[in-house]
Amino acid sequence: MIVFPAIDLRRGRCVRLVQGRADRERVYAADPAAMARTWEDQGAEWLHVVNLDGALGDESAANLAALARILEAVGAAVQFGGGLRTLADVRRVLDMGVARAVLGTVAVRDPDMVAEALDSFGSERIVVGIDAADGLVATHGWRQVSDMAALCLAREMQALGVERVVYTDIKRDGMLGGVNAAATRRLAASTGLSVIASGGVGSLDDIRTLAIAEDGCIEGVIVGMALYERRFSLSEAIAVAKAAEGA
Repeated sequence: MIVFPAIDLRRGRCVRLVQGRADRERVYAADPAAMARTWEDQGAEWLHVVNLDGALGDESAANLAALARILEAVGAAVQFGGGLRTLADVRRVLDMGVARAVLGTVAVRDPDMVAEALDSFGSERIVVGIDAADGLVATHGWRQVSDMAALCLAREMQALGVERVVYTDIKRDGMLGGVNAAATRRLAASTGLSVIASGGVGSLDDIRTLAIAEDGCIEGVIVGMALYERRFSLSEAIAVAKAAEGA
């Protein structure tokens, strides 16, 4: 199971938001590229980078500049999302060197665009982000909750040819109270999709629980606040994931 350290970008800085709320921002680094190097030094093979301003519909030029610096600074693969609404947006970040583009709101609003992205770039480079509150899909930087069930969206995306999703329980995100392993497993088991868990990781036990999921249905986990608040180190998380898989 891959452990993805999260780098959330807002106004060019590395921050974390509690439950996605812009008014509950914590700034952890002025230089996201330096943070990316720190995670790579601790063993990261992948980074999960989010353009929060883009997701919120705000100006995000500073974040794209920060993304470019991250890509120059590390050899780790980068999974990037936030504000990717058009095929041109996706092409731009992939051309910059991003390994995977994560599509969120557009998967609900314009599934045809997801199909076009899959056709243009392939399923290995396109990931759908499914952000949910009480099982219902949230969009527009988590500010709007739809009446669509997360499982329904996952099945629709699978039918289009999507192979991988990031599933985030937004009520747990940034809270350090524990990942929603049960819902994540249900989504994976019901769809056959490769699922990357996100939201609420607060301890190494969360990593262990996800890593021992039956049939290896949880492909990865995104860890943010727990790393920044030093609940454990990235190298410890990677070691636990590897040990649990081998148990």
